[in-house]
Amino acid sequence: MTIRLYDTSARKIRDFAPIRPGCVSIYLCGATVQAAPHIGHIRSGLNFDIMRRWFLHRGLDVTFVRNVTDIDDKIIAKAADQGRPWWAIGYANERAFNSAYDALGCLPPTCEPRATGHIPEMIAMMRELIDRGHAYAADGNVYFDVRSFEGYLSLSNQELDNLLQPEGEGETGKRDPRDFAMWKAAKPGEPSWETPWGSGRPGWHLECSAMAHKYLGEVFDIHGGGIDLVFPHHENEIAQSRAFGDEFARYWAHNAWVTMSGEKMSKSLGNSVLVSEMVKRWRPIVLRYYLGTPHYRSTIEYSEESLREAESAFARIEGFLQRVAERVGEVSPATELPTAFCEAMDEDLSVPQAMAVVHTTVRQGNAALNADDKETAIARLAELRGMLGVLGLDPLSPEWAQEGGQDLHGVVDSLVSLVLQQRQAARERKDYATADAIRDQLQSSGLVVEDTPAGPRWELGDR
Repeated sequence: MTIRLYDTSARKIRDFAPIRPGCVSIYLCGATVQAAPHIGHIRSGLNFDIMRRWFLHRGLDVTFVRNVTDIDDKIIAKAADQGRPWWAIGYANERAFNSAYDALGCLPPTCEPRATGHIPEMIAMMRELIDRGHAYAADGNVYFDVRSFEGYLSLSNQELDNLLQPEGEGETGKRDPRDFAMWKAAKPGEPSWETPWGSGRPGWHLECSAMAHKYLGEVFDIHGGGIDLVFPHHENEIAQSRAFGDEFARYWAHNAWVTMSGEKMSKSLGNSVLVSEMVKRWRPIVLRYYLGTPHYRSTIEYSEESLREAESAFARIEGFLQRVAERVGEVSPATELPTAFCEAMDEDLSVPQAMAVVHTTVRQGNAALNADDKETAIARLAELRGMLGVLGLDPLSPEWAQEGGQDLHGVVDSLVSLVLQQRQAARERKDYATADAIRDQLQSSGLVVEDTPAGPRWELGDR
């Protein structure tokens, strides 16, 4: 068994060899909590949740660190606009992100550090970088000297002479306009912390370098995030950490965007789709299917139609689960999964190819049921539950049993519709005994089915 991953730094798929045999260490750039999350934000957490689950299935222990950026320019600007404390905005949105991760079935991280909890580590890193000649203080700011680090821009493959470094207000005293801020001098009315170079607040890039070093050490396996973070964020993290003396990440993995009308989904463009609103209209497990089944390096173009297609595809999977459950009862997930599924997941987490195996298994299982081959149907269901479980998509697993504890009418309606379709199919083939048995089972469950000219309808009755 060899897992292979696309490494952004190498620009190719590489065999994955963990630093410590049997263990995987992952640092994922998490939320910047200036606002509630849209589905583009959550895609990254979901994609790396699938990666983590696959490592776990392959028998590896996983340390998964996902940070929270709870102080930055945008949070401070929101606080000023809304007349609220910066920390109140950050904490409320941090909770919104965690609710969204939970709703879509993401496992909690091993550790979820906040930037503001690690100021001493940042000061220590800046002091060392200044002593080594890689950073300098000016006007209360601390900057990284990009020309002092030979490997700068190797991740994004840019030319230094053509570089346009993003710059914030008040970044004065730079020796070179391409140098980036590690620490920003305090401004009136803004949050600040004391340092040997004056009071201020951390730069975005410094936060992650300090937290990755604290929780994962000098070298770790995988650094992940959205493709938009390659530059400047990840490029600047590499410069700081390696100049500090860390080897830092061995592999770099980046997920693609969710777009609308060809543009990256973002609040600034006004085209975001908040998770808190989406879960009111779509089952969370369907949203997970929609966001998690395309390849993580492929862009998802959002549309209502594509979500409906995802809902229909997942309904076919659930339909088979329901059919088998009706005939044989509960079937436990298989621990040994189909070879083709495993090969797909091992090859850079090729979930689309893995899902092709899932849908083939559903077709084979349905064919077995139609042939009254219960043994084969049970075997296919066990494989199906095993594969879905690895992807966090098994609707029969405890994590989805209550769909986040929300109103389950939509869930019940979807499942009952599938059962009624099976009843209608039985009637069309004149298998009235099966049709009546399905109706009786629904009634014993407290559901009253009425045949109408527009088709069967159901409602809750007395049990």
